[in-house]
Amino acid sequence: MKKLQLAVCLATIMGTTGLMGNAIAADNLAEFHAQNQECDSCHTPDGELSNDSLTYENQQCVACHGTMAEVAETTKHEHYNAHDSHFPGDVACTSCHSAHEKSMVYCDSCHSFDFDMPYAEKWQRNEPTIAELAKDKSERQAALASAPRDTVDVVVVGTGGAGFSAAVSAHDNGAKVILIEKEPVIGGNAKLAAGGMNAAWTDQQKAKNITDSPEMMYKDTMKGGRDINDPALVKILSSHSKGSVDWMTAMGADLNDVGRMGGASANRSHRPTGGAGVGAHVVQVLYDNAVERNIDLRMNTRGIEILKDDSGKVKGILVKGMYKGYYWVKADAVILATGGFAKNNERVSKLDAKLKGFISTNQPGATGDGIDVAGNAGAAMKDLEYIQAHPTLSVKGGVMVTEAVRGNGAILVNREGKRFVNEITTRDKASAAILAQTGKSAFLVFDDSVRKSLTKIDKYIGLGVAPTSDSLVKLGDMDGVGIDGKALAETVARYNSFVTSGKDADFERPNLPRALNEGNYYAIEVTPGVHHTMGGVMIDTKAEVMNAKQQVIPGLYGAGEVTGGVHGANRLGGNAISDIITFGRLAGEEAAKYSKKN
Repeated sequence: MKKLQLAVCLATIMGTTGLMGNAIAADNLAEFHAQNQECDSCHTPDGELSNDSLTYENQQCVACHGTMAEVAETTKHEHYNAHDSHFPGDVACTSCHSAHEKSMVYCDSCHSFDFDMPYAEKWQRNEPTIAELAKDKSERQAALASAPRDTVDVVVVGTGGAGFSAAVSAHDNGAKVILIEKEPVIGGNAKLAAGGMNAAWTDQQKAKNITDSPEMMYKDTMKGGRDINDPALVKILSSHSKGSVDWMTAMGADLNDVGRMGGASANRSHRPTGGAGVGAHVVQVLYDNAVERNIDLRMNTRGIEILKDDSGKVKGILVKGMYKGYYWVKADAVILATGGFAKNNERVSKLDAKLKGFISTNQPGATGDGIDVAGNAGAAMKDLEYIQAHPTLSVKGGVMVTEAVRGNGAILVNREGKRFVNEITTRDKASAAILAQTGKSAFLVFDDSVRKSLTKIDKYIGLGVAPTSDSLVKLGDMDGVGIDGKALAETVARYNSFVTSGKDADFERPNLPRALNEGNYYAIEVTPGVHHTMGGVMIDTKAEVMNAKQQVIPGLYGAGEVTGGVHGANRLGGNAISDIITFGRLAGEEAAKYSKKN
């Protein structure tokens, strides 16, 4: 019956049956399905929604339409396929396809491609802030007056790399864990990270005869952060980095490719073999391990308020499910791993006025919820004013282009065809240099040798954001490029001479991995986008959240971009993944220990 329904559904939507007129008449998917199906095709017999993750409902979608991979085979486009997603985990159909209201393409929250989905409206976020939710007094009071819906040892808020690391670590240290996520998809910003995971003196480095040390990583991180970083936290990051790589590798991660990111004095950015994006891979590995451990994962569920007993110790968390409403979970410890606020331009621009109106590289959930929840619980904040722009966000399509492209040999040129900066300087300096160019954008230029060195580049080419030609002069003259082609050819020839001599006489670029003279040439127009918020909740070396008196809030932990102190005034590329894995794992371990004592 389900396969028959699938045939009818697809034929109707694609206009290959006489029902096309009815499909147009329908205003949403529920109305469309009602033309040939009963409610129980999607809903449980009692008509109630199964849970906030819509587990049952999504299973019915798959039973009728097939898996994401199967649907992807019938929805190919020239430059993208929304069903062939870069998202890790098991992406639910209802992430985009709503039933009784207009659907919204989740991809639109980041990208500017022309998505064409039936019964859709433009993506928008109508989520109330944590402060606005405080107005729901009667609902919240009713929930808190009721018994806790669940009792566990640890609740983790956020399913990025920090959240999953914390959940797996807490579980493996003997804790019963619930992991909640306000978005319909997992991964946070981590799923978008492409460049690498910084770690020092690893087995992977040793196999490639790369000389490095935790001390070198410590010095690079402090220098990149303008020595504003908390030295004790940076010491944890650098000294635990090898252990973090080993931990991930033991769980199935491939981190064998090692490259260099801006501000590093050695090749220490670990990523999958061939140079694939590291973030989605890491999150997928962590997700698989969480599933193996049967960790309770709840989507569409926001952490609203940290609950404390009369002595000030954490006793649980109030949450709000998108469909099931308010309830509270009793827990000895709560770990906030909710990410930063780079997607919240109102908040960003209040802290750094020059970033007002900037687009962001972040996923839509990075609005600062966790910082608000922690602040309401008495947490102190650190370094909130330091906000980083990523220098290479593709102007076309809104695709973040990993720093590893530059690290593997690409150069930055302006419309005049000239280089203007050391391509692997720190992100703040590269961003400022790009904004100083004509049109406040620049072009990443590379050849097939760079392309072959980093498989992630094939994604950019596939998305149609990287025009190509067999000639630099022709490349510059192409529609959508607009570089002085003759000057570009001269610039690349000069750069190649630097590669031969081993010294960049123009901008003192420290690594010159390859000449640009192989096969076709490519150019991606890029401009800075708000990328990382260095500041956040103050934590100590056990990932415990601190109050204004720098006293521990018992039972409250933080990890990842929601915290401040690790990166100082500017984060080095590759340090974010190292941060979230290292401090997520630490928070999970410490929270589990704390729970056993309480």
